[in-house]
Amino acid sequence: MSSAEVLIVDDNAVQSATRKAILERAGRVVAVASGAAQALGMLEAEEFRSSLSLVITDHCMPGMMGPEFVHALRERGIGIPVVVLSGMTDAENDYAGLNVTYRIKPFPPDMLIALVTSLLDTPYRQSA
Repeated sequence: MSSAEVLIVDDNAVQSATRKAILERAGRVVAVASGAAQALGMLEAEEFRSSLSLVITDHCMPGMMGPEFVHALRERGIGIPVVVLSGMTDAENDYAGLNVTYRIKPFPPDMLIALVTSLLDTPYRQSA
């Protein structure tokens, strides 16, 4: 894949495919990675990286958990918005200082579209 507006990172293929379909029906260009390592590999391609405006990631993934993944993004200078979806209500503190939007699953399709729209269609100002 050469470019995408949204990258979904989730080891659950059904959830990834469902979210991808929802966002594509809403007019978004979406790529999917089955885990953090694959996502970081995809981000090595400059064309892909430069087209990306939003990452949606799961919290619990094999190999690299969500907080480690977001740290890796930020260390690579990727300051775009990140949405973390998790079934764990107590994990939000794991993302302190990483400038993420944390939401509890299940997350209904209309709310996903509204959140993505609000993050992509309003000016984004990265904090220092």
